[in-house]
Formats: sequence, C-alpha cells, structure tokens
Amino acid sequence: YSPMAPTVQAPLLSFISDQSLALLLPVIVYWVYSLLFHWISLQEFAWFEKYRIHDKEEETRNRVSLPDVIKAVIVQQVLQTALGFIVVVADDSEMIFDDELSLAKYQMWISYALSLAGLQPYVSQAAVANMAYVGYYYLESMVRFFVAMSFLDTWQYFLHRLFHNVPYLYKHFHSRHHRLYVTYSFGALYNHPFEGFLMDSVGASLAFLFSGMGNRGALAFFSFSTLKTVDDHCGYNLPFNPLQRLFWNNADYHDIHHQNFGIKSNFSQPFGTIWDHLLGTHMSREEAN
Repeated sequence: YSPMAPTVQAPLLSFISDQSLALLLPVIVYWVYSLLFHWISLQEFAWFEKYRIHDKEEETRNRVSLPDVIKAVIVQQVLQTALGFIVVVADDSEMIFDDELSLAKYQMWISYALSLAGLQPYVSQAAVANMAYVGYYYLESMVRFFVAMSFLDTWQYFLHRLFHNVPYLYKHFHSRHHRLYVTYSFGALYNHPFEGFLMDSVGASLAFLFSGMGNRGALAFFSFSTLKTVDDHCGYNLPFNPLQRLFWNNADYHDIHHQNFGIKSNFSQPFGTIWDHLLGTHMSREEAN
C-alpha cells in the first residue's frame, strides 16, 4: 500500500476539543451521578430503601460532615484536572490520526493471515476491508480499554493495600477516607489530597498512557472510571444496576472494606476483584455476615 496523508479528526463537539472534554466530562459525571443518589437518599423511596446497605441513622457514625467531604472532593478534582491538562491537553499529537494508513495495515495483516491459512481465494476484498474496519475501530479500542482498566486495578490494589499496611501512611493519609463508615456517592473521591492525587489521578493518567488510547478513549475511560467509583460508594446494593451486576467489585463489595471487620479485605477497586482473590484478601458478604 502507498503512504497516505494523516487526517485531522474533528472534535465530537464543535465548541470544545476532545482533550478538554476528556477532562471536563468526568467532573460533570461525578456531580450529576452523586446528586442523583443524594436525591434518592433524601426522598427515601420505599422501592430504593429496601436496597440501602445501612440504615440512614447509621450515617451518624461517620466522622466527617457532608460539606467537608464536598470541599475535599473539589480540591482533588482541581489537582486531577491540572494533571490531566499536562498529560492529555498539553500533548496535541493525538489530534492527528492516520486512520486510512491504520486500516491499510489491518487489511495487509488480515490478507497475510488468510494467505497463510490458504483462505485468501475464498474471502473477498470487501470482506477483508470490513474485518479491518471492525478490528481497528472496535476490537483495538476494546483491547486498549481493557488494558487501561487492568492497569488501573493493579495500580490501585497495591497502593491501596500499601496505605493500609504501613501505619504512617494509614494514619496520615488513608484514614481520612475511612472517616466514612457509611459510604455515600459524594464520598467517592473524599481522600487526602496526596493520596487522591497519587492513587486516582496519577493512576488513571498512567493507565491512559500505558494503554496507548487516543483522546476519545481517554474521554470514555476517565468518565466511566468516575461513574464506577461513584457507584461503588453510593450506599445501595441495587439488583437492577448494570454497574453492580456486571462487576463483582461493586457498592456492596466495597462497603465491606469500610467496616471494621473488613478493613484488611477487599482492597480491589474500581473494576475487578482478581487481586483480592489471588492474594487472599477477598471477603464475600456471606463471610462478612
């Protein structure tokens, strides 16, 4: 195939770049989703109340007020956005994509594989082009997304466990998050600024870089990670919530970690529980009960 000129990808929204949107949307997701659960909690709908993990009265055991939680979250989001600007926005190289060249490479690889298998005479060029399209735009994106998820899970598990097992780190940093005995959505990013910056902001940024995803991948990954961590702290074990049914790491799972009996268990966050299973720190609700 002959070299093709790279094309400039138009932004998803005409009034803001994809890089800036990748930083802004997770903040919007955080507050909108948190406010939704806060409203549900205040309304005390009977249909939702039966899925509340702790009685509302138990929230009095929390050792931090809601206004203080909100202020701490805003500080973390300012730091998070500042780091994101350095990692995503300041590097404008991702604005240019060689889509045509990449598709041509995929077609070459697929044709070569078909040739090795002796199947090339039976597969049309149109079919090869369709397979290349699916591989480049869908399968590769899914793989990069999964790599980013796996990286973030690994980063957060070992750092989270470290902050628990080193007394100095727990006392001066991580204990702040455990002022929430009964978790709620606003408290998802309630951390010491240093810990939040290292565990969440740096972890997500490294996952983005390590996976090699583009700006739109970052937009999806940062927003989904935010949605997931808010859901993990919502305080409701909802059987109809796909985020809680498709992932073993969910609000009920993380709630165990916030209780005294489970504080040395369930370190995994925000997606899978593989490291807890592999390293013997997993505690199920049945075991907790």
